[in-house]
Amino acid sequence: MTVTWEESGWEQLAPGVGRLRLPGWDCTAGLVVGGDGVLAVDAGSRLAEGARLRTQARELTGRRVTHLALTHPHFDHILGAPAFADAEVYGAVGLDVALAGRGREELRADAVRWGLDPAAADEAVAALVPPRHAVSGEWTLDLGGGRQVLLANVGPGHTAYDLAVLVPGDPEVVFCGDLVEESDEPQAGPDAVPSRWPAALDRLLRLGGEDAVYVPGHGAVVDAAFVRAQRDALAARFGVSE
Repeated sequence: MTVTWEESGWEQLAPGVGRLRLPGWDCTAGLVVGGDGVLAVDAGSRLAEGARLRTQARELTGRRVTHLALTHPHFDHILGAPAFADAEVYGAVGLDVALAGRGREELRADAVRWGLDPAAADEAVAALVPPRHAVSGEWTLDLGGGRQVLLANVGPGHTAYDLAVLVPGDPEVVFCGDLVEESDEPQAGPDAVPSRWPAALDRLLRLGGEDAVYVPGHGAVVDAAFVRAQRDALAARFGVSE
């Protein structure tokens, strides 16, 4: 038996499109339901969280998650991915290399530094498999029933591997990853590319347009005006000329 978005604690953004604010780091996970396929957007911070998302998706849709899009390689968005072992996984081109070798060690260290239990971090990192599908420009997923979803490599910005997810409809919904944050000032770690971040937000705005619902990586959903204001604030913060 399936449940409603409200019964499961998810926020419905458009027909067949929802998101959940995960506890701990207030990270967003998304879900897009098509006639044949189900797309998850990001996977949470650890295997147990990813498994809960997988279970909730089945309860909501009556079907398994067939596709998983990873918006960027930070632990709170990616370490639950091994729980979706039978899904087709997508990431920005180069993400597979970023999750190998020293990058994997840095991912584990960052997770523990931010408070993830070391054992949970070890378990997730050991099970993590790089995305099978690398998105270099735009990639259209056909989920069946007339539902197509666009994956767009709009970075670099927050990281070198920023992937946005556009869900056409009324309204259109754009999953932004951490290119946009609502609950705090956008975080620019050592893997950020500040000089390119405002341009990435320009691409995001062109992708969704004025009337889209924009879903930040952290915080409440926002509109185009918020994204534009954050773009201008980042340009000023990093000294990027218009």
